[in-house]
Amino acid sequence: MKDFTRDENAERRGWMGLLARSAAAELLAQWDAAGMAPAFTWLRAPEVGGVMVRGRAGAVGAAFNLGEMTVTRCSLKLADGRVGHAVVQGRDRRKAEVAALCDALMQGDEAGAVRAAVLDPLAAAAKERARVRAAKAAATKVDFFTMVRGE
Repeated sequence: MKDFTRDENAERRGWMGLLARSAAAELLAQWDAAGMAPAFTWLRAPEVGGVMVRGRAGAVGAAFNLGEMTVTRCSLKLADGRVGHAVVQGRDRRKAEVAALCDALMQGDEAGAVRAAVLDPLAAAAKERARVRAAKAAATKVDFFTMVRGE
């Protein structure tokens, strides 16, 4: 078993966040194309539940309950003892399973292959979506200016 240091925890949060934010269809397509199917046992089979989403006014105000969100979570253990966890938005049990498998595989020798086959394409797709969204927002930008009167 690997002992995670603070920096490795940050790296792990990064890939787990990417897996959670990615579209289920994109994640499953990349996973299926990679052809990885390790043997595992469930520690916690995918289960659907709800979490309270909290917000802050202006990102600095007092926290308030914004509303509830449906999530699916699971935990699994690979044959060699590595444990993978996942919490994903929505009710997609297969997405949660694949995210947990990726998490477990990223903790071992397969990390490079998983990064190249699954995580890097997902990150590129997320970057492209952000670029398109920024371009759409820029297209609607209105510049207000004031003309100085010559008095």
